[in-house]
Amino acid sequence: MTAASRQIGLSAPWLDGREEELVVEVLRSGRLSLGPWIDRFEERFAEAVGAPYAAAISSGTAGLHLLCVSAGVGPGDEVITSPYSFVASANCAIYEGATPVFADIDPRTLNMSPAAVEAAVTGRTKAIVAVDIFGYPSELDELQAICARHGLTLIDDSCEALGAVYKGRALGAQGQDAVWAFYPNKQITTGEGGVVTTWSEDTWKLLKSLRNQGRADGGGWLDHARLGFNYRLDDIRAAIGIGQLEKLERILAARQEVAGRYTSLLEGIEGLGLPCADDDDHVRSWFVYVVELPDGTDREAVIGVLTESGIGTARYLPCIHLQSYMRERYGFAEGVCPVAEEKSTRTLALPFHARLGEDDQETVAAALRQALG
Repeated sequence: MTAASRQIGLSAPWLDGREEELVVEVLRSGRLSLGPWIDRFEERFAEAVGAPYAAAISSGTAGLHLLCVSAGVGPGDEVITSPYSFVASANCAIYEGATPVFADIDPRTLNMSPAAVEAAVTGRTKAIVAVDIFGYPSELDELQAICARHGLTLIDDSCEALGAVYKGRALGAQGQDAVWAFYPNKQITTGEGGVVTTWSEDTWKLLKSLRNQGRADGGGWLDHARLGFNYRLDDIRAAIGIGQLEKLERILAARQEVAGRYTSLLEGIEGLGLPCADDDDHVRSWFVYVVELPDGTDREAVIGVLTESGIGTARYLPCIHLQSYMRERYGFAEGVCPVAEEKSTRTLALPFHARLGEDDQETVAAALRQALG
């Protein structure tokens, strides 16, 4: 096989016979939705992250939306979030008629700068959506302090950070509501799906109602207590999630090993920025491996060389506020978040998953060296 015909995809889930076995068990039960597998998955996920309550939902986006609903976000409100994230981090506020406000990022961690968040707070601010970008924990204590001073709700978008640790405790165990996502490129997958974890029993009950068309807590199938949504997770996906949780530690360890190997292969490339290292307060859970190309590099030319070599890449991440619909709707333009905007033009995701082979990584590193001259 030639180098050009050898394909190295950007991501791949770790699925095996265990997930197949569990799915078959659900299929044979005849109970495909609103069955016992949902409760089992929620209990095991809550235990995995150290939270008392978990509500499974159809996607991470749905989870962020539901937490905005539970926080009372509505028309006239503002919600502060990161410009350097997936669009759902801002869309969740827009769904409820609120206006997204973007706080610039720290150039090292790529997470929101607490100082920028503080500066963005106004009398209309209702909530802050923190984003643990690329699996690196946000400055949750500082953000929680800002929320306490101004009477705001903190929502932790941990969709990319399952397994990360902040100040000695797993994300999810800090006390604030958090959202997790299981798209196939995440640490674990259910195909589509997510979970909201909370420390409030009242919030948990509300989430379980909202995700299921607003059905009443003790009512019948057609009794609805509030406006809700069809944000349910089905039992088939819950079964896949249980199989994934059974191998979570192995998945996280393997992803860390792959990341360490990339760092060893790439750290000698002049001017190439690598993901920031862990410290005493922050332990990353590896979601993707994103590099920052040297200043002045033609990123499209680099992508072209990698693509010709059969190597998948992605421009991680375009700034949310510069997406066309954001410009048109809110008038956002360049200069709103200069650090995020500069990083956004230079960052590039390389192929990354738990079972990426060493030979494939060497191929990626060699092609990147070639592309950078």
